[in-house]
Amino acid sequence: MSAGGTPDLCFRAVRPHPAPAVRLVCFPHAGGTANFFRPWAALVPDGVEVLAAKYPARETRFLDEPAQTMAELVDELVDASAGMFDTTVAFFGHSMGASVAYELSIRLRERGGPVPDALFVSGRGGPGRERRPGLADAGDDELVDAVLELGGTDPGVLRDPALRELVLPAIRADYRLLDRYTAHRPDERSVLDIPLTAYHGSDDTELVPEAIDAWSAATRSTFRARSFPGGHFYLVGAAGDLLRDLLQHLPIATATKREGL
Repeated sequence: MSAGGTPDLCFRAVRPHPAPAVRLVCFPHAGGTANFFRPWAALVPDGVEVLAAKYPARETRFLDEPAQTMAELVDELVDASAGMFDTTVAFFGHSMGASVAYELSIRLRERGGPVPDALFVSGRGGPGRERRPGLADAGDDELVDAVLELGGTDPGVLRDPALRELVLPAIRADYRLLDRYTAHRPDERSVLDIPLTAYHGSDDTELVPEAIDAWSAATRSTFRARSFPGGHFYLVGAAGDLLRDLLQHLPIATATKREGL
């Protein structure tokens, strides 16, 4: 994996737009792919572009080595995202993707360049309350059972021996990354200045209220939390409602802001 990525390498235009009013940038869960967000293309209104991060070692990047650490993954994404801030931008990340979106926002802030106008995290505890799965060195069957219990992955893929052999290395690499990951703890240098929303499924046994509320310390701006019916992958069935809520709470940047005037 290279230290600096390009937009075409690292992001897929799930729903392209030549001049979007809003650019929604999505970050998948552990073992997830950009294709997970493909159904969202039909759910957003005109004027919204949807991009999804393409992590290495899957889909069109199958031959790329997986990221070993969160810092390595973010290093690539920070360069690839530099040119996307010509309009209102929202970051959305689910599960592991929530941490990716959060760390990328911090890295962009530290570099002194544009940052997203809002951060939306989903299915993940806030800094200091993130969960370490502890499954990176589990046997194949145990890892597969854990992934299927969470949902969000086609059981047919993981139950088919040939397909499982192809996809399991990326899943295992992501779980190892999460086991090694320690979030930026909010301080004067890393706390964000943008609205932050934490979404979760009302029946998600992976999260407790304190873990969700921990996201409030990551921003000086407004924080809110909202649940939708369902478990860890509630967003599969609630995508339309989630997107309506997200777009209703996204501040629209002005032209003067984008031009730096």
